[in-house]
Amino acid sequence: MIVVMPSLTRAEATARAAAVEVREYEVDLDLTGEGETFGARTTVRFAARPGASTFLEFEPVSVGSVTLNGAPVPAGAMDGERLHLSGLAESNELVVDAVMRYSNTGEGLHRYVDPADGSTYLYQHMFINNAGRILPSFDQPDMKASFKISVTAPAGWLVAANGPLVAGKDGRWEFAPTKPISTYLCSLIAGPYHAVTDEHDGIPLALYARAALAEPLEAEAPEIFQVTKQCLDRFHEIFKIRYPFGHYQQAFAPEFNFGAMEYPGLVVFRDEFIYRSAVTESEREHRANVIAHEMAHMWFGDLVTMAWWDDLWLNESFAEYLGTRIAAEATRFPGTWTTFAMQRKAWGLRADQHPSTHPVAPAEVTDTDQALLNFDGISYAKGAAVLKQLVAWVGDDAFLAGVNAHFEAHAYGNATLADLLGALSAASGRDLTAWADVWLRRAQVNTLRTEVTRQDGAYTSVAVLQTAPEQFLTLRPHKVGIGLYDRTAEGAVVLRKRVEVEIQAAERTEITELAGEPVADLLLLNDGDLTYAKIRLDEESTAAVPALLPLLDDSLARAVLWASTLDAVVDGERPVAELVTLVLAALPVESEVVVVEDVLRATRSLVDRYSTPETRPAALELVAQAADRLLAVSEPGGSRQLAAARGLIGATVDVNRLRGWLEGRDVPEGLAIDADLRWLIVYRLAVLGAAGTAMIDAEFERDRSATGEQWAARSRAARPDAEAKAAAWEAIIGDATLSNRLVEMTASGFWQAEQLDLVRPYVARYFAEMPGMMRLRSGMSAEKTATYAYPNVMVEPATRSLAAELLATGDLDPILRRVVEDADDDLRRALAARF
Repeated sequence: MIVVMPSLTRAEATARAAAVEVREYEVDLDLTGEGETFGARTTVRFAARPGASTFLEFEPVSVGSVTLNGAPVPAGAMDGERLHLSGLAESNELVVDAVMRYSNTGEGLHRYVDPADGSTYLYQHMFINNAGRILPSFDQPDMKASFKISVTAPAGWLVAANGPLVAGKDGRWEFAPTKPISTYLCSLIAGPYHAVTDEHDGIPLALYARAALAEPLEAEAPEIFQVTKQCLDRFHEIFKIRYPFGHYQQAFAPEFNFGAMEYPGLVVFRDEFIYRSAVTESEREHRANVIAHEMAHMWFGDLVTMAWWDDLWLNESFAEYLGTRIAAEATRFPGTWTTFAMQRKAWGLRADQHPSTHPVAPAEVTDTDQALLNFDGISYAKGAAVLKQLVAWVGDDAFLAGVNAHFEAHAYGNATLADLLGALSAASGRDLTAWADVWLRRAQVNTLRTEVTRQDGAYTSVAVLQTAPEQFLTLRPHKVGIGLYDRTAEGAVVLRKRVEVEIQAAERTEITELAGEPVADLLLLNDGDLTYAKIRLDEESTAAVPALLPLLDDSLARAVLWASTLDAVVDGERPVAELVTLVLAALPVESEVVVVEDVLRATRSLVDRYSTPETRPAALELVAQAADRLLAVSEPGGSRQLAAARGLIGATVDVNRLRGWLEGRDVPEGLAIDADLRWLIVYRLAVLGAAGTAMIDAEFERDRSATGEQWAARSRAARPDAEAKAAAWEAIIGDATLSNRLVEMTASGFWQAEQLDLVRPYVARYFAEMPGMMRLRSGMSAEKTATYAYPNVMVEPATRSLAAELLATGDLDPILRRVVEDADDDLRRALAARF
């Protein structure tokens, strides 16, 4: 059973920071032992008010010795997962020898054994409140210190850390002290990692991945290094302070919970970013965006760190905005804002309408448990969209001037929302207090609608109507683009005129700039995607979308239209059948791969949940037809072909065709049925009952890799077989030996819209047994498992009744409460849309 670290409250953190100033950690890890534990000797040097008391987070398996200023610390000082100290001197030295435990949840020091070759790999992830799993520490963001790391590792291993390597010989690795950083930013990797090195502009570069990924790492390294160098150059152009942490290493680690994490000097990514099979250009764009995102954190988050988790947005919103922006400006992927409009913004909009919504910059985050829950679409995507709106509002020059002043004032320290707003207000000459109040301090999203009147072929009036959810009633100022698009004689749809206007924080804003303009075939509100809002077009423009969308040349404009359409279906304003018809008409001619991928993914999800069991097969067949048509007209070997093939595999029920592709029969020219596409086919066959355990096991033997292991777990859980479902459920609920990724993949394969009768008994079991799972796992692993295991395809009133009963429980785990509240809200929308 996992013992969860107690949540640190803000009040405790404030009191501790007032009493203690930490200066340095010296950490010496011994990774040579066998089994589930490792040795750790830690020296903590800190100043304090003489006579004061304090505590450090600490979760040892056993303790050899603890001394404070040379004197033994009584055994009773350990209370749960905290080490209490009293009678502090002005200058203090704490020395602790302990045995610590490896984890399999992606927290602490995560240990992974590669099924490809049996090699062991480690990575350290002390995120939010997990530092105590490795060392005694003052685990809060405003208590920065230098970390000096030493490691004893098995022969043949490579070890890398935040600081530069001082000595590495005969299994002994020693690293120079880091600049002052927060505890959650200290990391290392260890194992027989394969390395590729380079250098740029005086900065040493390195890439690391498992030995089993050595060949694909070598193949991908040129592009990764190129993107890294381009992004470094662009950040150096816009920021006055150069990259501040010496070397720039990027490690690709197995079973990493995040897409990546911004450890200064050693960024860690999930190793799925080292592609071993064919991928689309949008996936390569996504990797470039993540590289830029994590690099932005070197300034926003690492150089200047939030003082407490209520200013998480100072990390994530800025990295999300700058990652998208820098990737577009510096790399070969100029369309990242199209991707943002399609994918990331939709994530923010959904999160912002859930019961768990919160402001981008909440006034109070009471403890670290609440902080973890705020790593969501609001802190990332909504915050980034709000920043894009701010840049449009104050101008780019003023924005960058304010940001640079902020860095100079708080380098290697901590800062707050007030600090940043002060710098931006001074640079722009605009008081941003009122703007910040409505955009950053208040939750939920506005809906903007165009209302037009016409006479004699011209607009007599154009107005933007703004509404807000009843319980919030917050109207905001918006700077938006409005585009007038016309269909030419040749059949193209072109932009005739675009105006940028300021929408008042009012229910109605007249757009006088468009009065008297000839009526357009399409009047597109939020052209350019400058603001964060739900967009609804006037009736005539909405009716014209199916005919005009396939002819519209601007990919960002198409993304705004697709996003608005999908959002209207989610809200039940338009039927899913209408969406499927639009997909069939417009998607086969869509040239932007990310639009293809996202529309197919979103439509498939909506068909599964918003269609009734009776209408779902016909709707799914139309999705398959759309993908098949796109497949037929796509260039062989190109990204559109791969995206179309994946969409077809996920929607088709043609078992013979899928089996034929596995066997090499009737495969479209240029389409490589490689390891990852084979698994997608096997998984779909498993869902349809056409792939048993023998086929899944044989495929795993063919691809005995980390990815193969995860796909096999998902495929076994997806089979329409009572024994398979029972085994999968027991793994989800009660198997603590399964790693974070394996249990998540098992949960993600369990619920299938094709198997409602088979899985119906597990609906009640979810609500009865998931609280027990939350005591077995912790943090992000628990959240992801609870989310993937939710019965979201069981769109029935009984599911909502069971959710209500669980939510009425007084002592429900806060992570599970949030998962259930939000998933139940999604189910409410689906039920309303059906009826």
